[in-house]
Amino acid sequence: MGATRRLRGAIIGLGNVAVHGHLPGWRQRADAVIVAATDLNPTRQAECRAALPEARWHDAVDSLLATDDLDFVDVCTPPSSHAVLIEAALARGLHVLCEKPLVGSPAELERLAGLARAARAVLHTVHNWHQAPLVRATDALIREGRIGGVREVVWRTLRTQPAAAAGGSWRVDPSIAGGGVLTDHGWHVSYVIPRWVGAPPDAVSARLETRRHHRFAVEDTATVRLQFPDAVADIVLTWAAEARENQARVIGTTGRIDIEDDTVVLRADGREERHRHPPALSDGSQHPDWFGPVTDEFIARVLGRDPSHRNLDEAAVCIAVECGARESSRRGGALFPLAARVGSAG
Repeated sequence: MGATRRLRGAIIGLGNVAVHGHLPGWRQRADAVIVAATDLNPTRQAECRAALPEARWHDAVDSLLATDDLDFVDVCTPPSSHAVLIEAALARGLHVLCEKPLVGSPAELERLAGLARAARAVLHTVHNWHQAPLVRATDALIREGRIGGVREVVWRTLRTQPAAAAGGSWRVDPSIAGGGVLTDHGWHVSYVIPRWVGAPPDAVSARLETRRHHRFAVEDTATVRLQFPDAVADIVLTWAAEARENQARVIGTTGRIDIEDDTVVLRADGREERHRHPPALSDGSQHPDWFGPVTDEFIARVLGRDPSHRNLDEAAVCIAVECGARESSRRGGALFPLAARVGSAG
């Protein structure tokens, strides 16, 4: 690639996440441009023209991938389509950025990671909660040693219902979403908390249930415990709450951190420090401000500036946690050992 040529990408799936979450980030980049788009719903063509006036519209993915001027695709479709779309893009030698959950099983991840290696292409998942100001501030305090070694994490994601989805409520259709609140919100928790702890979990126990939304064919509440070599994390994820909010607490050997709305509260050395880092984690569902740093990571990998496999290692942990949590719930909440192949996915 010439020193001045911009990377050329395509959006697959023009739903709410793509239009309100991803496109604002791509528009701000000088080194990449979205030149094509497609969606199963032909009525989205009008939205494409409004949001991407210079991009080509394709009626089908095959037509889009057959063009010769693409460097990457950004997959923003529901989870059930991820694996087949990723495989098709990698077969064309294209780099792939994909929304979470990347895929639903360790075997799928291993196969696609192998295809990416063979194609010398980047496969990268959107782990945008790492970029939330509250999460970044908490991570920085932990890395600075302000609370000592992390020993306990408490996390609550409280929602009254699933996030709205363009084209209908696919998030509650197990054939499309794969699962309910555990699939939708558990992925974020499964990459954020291990980074705080500094290690992947080695076991999980969970109970999945429906507390309010009995018309759903998926769980609306998940109670999960992650066990680490030297720490534990207790997690509640629900679509059945009375209000929308997030709560988190990180307890270390010498102090603790609380996330309260848009504020990080550090209690250590007999003192309390409060620092606001808006927006709150519960503020919206597309988070366009968090997507820019995701594209920074992706483009750095595409250009060979970041050879690490950290992102796919985190995806491997996320998949292992969800699969293990579901098996634990089927066994009545029994502790289930995890064997995420950390370090081998990329």
